[in-house]
Amino acid sequence: MTSALRTQALSKSFGAFAANSDISLSFEAGARHALIGPNGAGKTTFINLLTGVLAPSAGEVYLGDDRVTELPQHARVKRGMTRTFQINTLFPGLSALESVVLAALEREGRSGVWWRTAAAERAAIDEAQGILARLRLERDADTPTRALPYGKQRLLEIALALATRPTVLLLDEPAAGIPASESAELFQVIAALPREVTVIFIEHDMKLVFQFAERITVLVGGVVLTEGTAEEIARDARVREVYLGEAQHG
Repeated sequence: MTSALRTQALSKSFGAFAANSDISLSFEAGARHALIGPNGAGKTTFINLLTGVLAPSAGEVYLGDDRVTELPQHARVKRGMTRTFQINTLFPGLSALESVVLAALEREGRSGVWWRTAAAERAAIDEAQGILARLRLERDADTPTRALPYGKQRLLEIALALATRPTVLLLDEPAAGIPASESAELFQVIAALPREVTVIFIEHDMKLVFQFAERITVLVGGVVLTEGTAEEIARDARVREVYLGEAQHG
């Protein structure tokens, strides 16, 4: 399978503390891939290295065949790697549709005149409506962002990400703060995204991980403990020990 994103011996240290050490991973194009691990495992640091928030102490990041290790965040977004955290400053006074239209125009470098030309930007409006429909937000298109329930605001963050037309979408705990009754629906929407979008997500809810991830990487202490299918990870005694130990010790 073609690799959408891969790392080579990626490492990050803060003084004497090694947050990530020698991580070499490959994420297949179209994958639904989860990163899991106990608190302090280095998951968010790894995402920050992938997206350019942090510069690595050593190692490389490749997006497709292109080395992007030294590219800034915005340049990685332009090349197709988007993280909801990077663009989750929602526009409280705009409707859901207006927000996604603005994100689509920003991708084209035309957001500065959106307020004068939005009515004429039929293509951007059609694209935004399609994205909202894909995320089951079409009935909320005219609702001000501030009036959306929190779960739908998280979906709108993903809609804004999709407006950048990513090939790789990184989600850092997308279900955080969402009632359990809504989190499975959120993940159903994520899982149903087009396969041209590779989805990599951090999630603490193991039920959601095992239900929706096709492949799982387990990080412990900044290194890769193991990687495999959901079935393989569920059977792995080392993974059970890591999570049992966290439960026992808080």
